Amino acid sequence: MSKRVLIAINFDEGLYNFRKELVESLVERGHEVHLAMPYGEYTDRLVKMGCIFHDVPLNRRGTNPLQEIRLLGAYRKILKEVRPDSVLTYTIKPNVYCGGMCGLMGISYMPTITGLGTAVEGRGLLQSFTQLLYKLAMKKSHLIFFQNEDNKILFEKLGIGKKHKLISGSGVNLSRYALLPFNQKERPGFVYISRVMKEKGIDCLMDAAEHFADRADFTVLGFLEEDYENRDRFEDLVKRGIIKYPGSVEDVRPYLAESRALVHPSFYPEGMSNVCMEAASSGRAIITTDHNGCRQTVKNGETGLLVRPNDSADLIEKLEQFLSMSMEEQKQMGLAGRRFMEEVFDRRLVIGAYVKEIEALI
Repeated sequence: MSKRVLIAINFDEGLYNFRKELVESLVERGHEVHLAMPYGEYTDRLVKMGCIFHDVPLNRRGTNPLQEIRLLGAYRKILKEVRPDSVLTYTIKPNVYCGGMCGLMGISYMPTITGLGTAVEGRGLLQSFTQLLYKLAMKKSHLIFFQNEDNKILFEKLGIGKKHKLISGSGVNLSRYALLPFNQKERPGFVYISRVMKEKGIDCLMDAAEHFADRADFTVLGFLEEDYENRDRFEDLVKRGIIKYPGSVEDVRPYLAESRALVHPSFYPEGMSNVCMEAASSGRAIITTDHNGCRQTVKNGETGLLVRPNDSADLIEKLEQFLSMSMEEQKQMGLAGRRFMEEVFDRRLVIGAYVKEIEALI
């Protein structure tokens, strides 16, 4: 028996890159899949897969009350027209606005917490208000999916939602991110794959790149945020050749092939770091922070090394530790990471968890 499934998310790239296989699975099972999100460069690809697209006026960083009211109205209109049997929501605004509207309209919905941000995890008036919004929006949710244990524990403590399920992030496509040959070039390479912004640890990365400039290559992949306060320093390091910066690229695999390890010094509120999973699946050691959403992807000392968040000295120390290892030890660390991804983070396991819950509602 087929169902109408609506997926609400804040941008199409995230859906295509990290949840395409879930969409494919639902379509192949005969379900009618609707997408509620702003139009983007990946939307047409998803439509060709068999999805029905609904444009929504979602500004990911906007706080204009009139825009937020229009967004609520758009969700209400789509839900009224589609009358989905089940709704999956991802990211903050779809979780709160679309999820809350589902509750009011008596439609079964399952939010996924992909990261909460300081607006929820911190303290103060804003945090209390945001937590209240979550509590109201998810009061009637069928189930809440979590990408890490810390977020799940917080929601349980706050009494948000009644039924919770932990999954391994978005999982990783083990075929797309297949095991790469170990890079045996005499000069080792490190790669950073993330937005160029303070919270993703780029300041620490720049300190490390300068420190090891005569011993290693550092490549940065990702969008350079316009409001990044140390933009001038970053551009200077690129100009001097201390950092290689191809920009934001669609396929990171060629750059992983040229590296020996991923450096991901993020202290941003993560759900589960996709770049860490992808690099580990490719057989690369992971050097990342002992921070929620990052630490879960690493077995410290076995598949990578954990660093204190926002601590350049500790990052330099851990990179020194990695460089002191033999090539064979570095290779084995990457191979152990691949095995870890196969055992715990295979995307097929995540898809199975979603499909099981959706079809249980038939």
